[in-house]
Amino acid sequence: MKDLLDKAVSGRRLTPQEGLRLLESFDLAALGEAADAVTRRWHPEPYRTYNIDRNINYTNVCVGGCLFCAFSRTASDPDAYVVTQEVLFQKIEETLELGGDQILLQGGLHPDLDLAWYENLLRNIKSRFPTLNIHGFSPPEVHHISHKSGLPVLAVLERLRAAGLGSLPGGGAEILVDRVRQRVSPCKVSSDGWLEVCRQWHRLGGRGSATMMFGHVETLAERIEHLERLRQLQDETGGFTAFICWPFQPGNTKLAQLRKVGAFEYLKTLAVSRLYLDNFANLQGGWVTQGMKIGQLALRFGANDMGSLMIEENVVAAAGTRFRTSHEELRQAILEAGFIPRRRDVFYRLLPDPPSMTAYCPPSTADGAVR
Repeated sequence: MKDLLDKAVSGRRLTPQEGLRLLESFDLAALGEAADAVTRRWHPEPYRTYNIDRNINYTNVCVGGCLFCAFSRTASDPDAYVVTQEVLFQKIEETLELGGDQILLQGGLHPDLDLAWYENLLRNIKSRFPTLNIHGFSPPEVHHISHKSGLPVLAVLERLRAAGLGSLPGGGAEILVDRVRQRVSPCKVSSDGWLEVCRQWHRLGGRGSATMMFGHVETLAERIEHLERLRQLQDETGGFTAFICWPFQPGNTKLAQLRKVGAFEYLKTLAVSRLYLDNFANLQGGWVTQGMKIGQLALRFGANDMGSLMIEENVVAAAGTRFRTSHEELRQAILEAGFIPRRRDVFYRLLPDPPSMTAYCPPSTADGAVR
């Protein structure tokens, strides 16, 4: 164990077998200490970062059929929606007023929305908010649009980028092992397909994040296989800005019988991810699913970033997990963890600190409106 941790801390690459051995360990303190040493090698500066954005789910209609999702609806459900332009613009204006500089724009795999609809959506947003970054459309959404339009993924990405797409979120990765995907999301893009969307986006010069949702039906070896596939693509393209992992939230899902993963397993997986992903500059902490106290600990277990203030979040909340914070609380949490809080954009460029804001969490209704 000590030899493996020393190897990772010194910057030498772990093998999948070595990564699995660490993930099987219960020595959380040793893993955290090593992960923190790697983080400080990457980020010796005295600050840790966060950003301000809003997760706008433009629709909850989805044909993905994922067993882990409590948010999606069929088109015939009474609470199914596609956000209106009026509501969308209102949400963006509120985000900008609160110091945000981007939106995270994601939705379901809608059976009726075509490529032209997405292009029109992006153009309308950019025409009214030209400085806003649109961090939008996860790889499964892009793959779905490609399939529906009959166009190659590359052509779809080129058109979305021309219409105003700024960066690609890493949602929908879950676990990049097809055995797992066939059990929990059989109608969604394969592991190779998810990676290919990211590959094509990176080749266009685009940047984006990578994620992992763990703690459902995968084995520990499959978590490492997921990390290995991300590491290989990062070696090839260098296009990932950050890695974010979080435990599956089983409430209100078709997998509700599964035991909810706790803080110990989260911190251990985060630490091993930091040790294994030796070509990722940034790892985000997970206060949205774990709460702010564990979010603070994450800054000592491999994370150099607290993620987003998350002005609005609906998907995790639909599974029964509802942690909220204010701008002041988020900054104070970073201070209490021993670091200076600094705001950043999606590309991890530092930004001037915005004026102080009060707690803000508008309730979302089924039609996407803010009341």
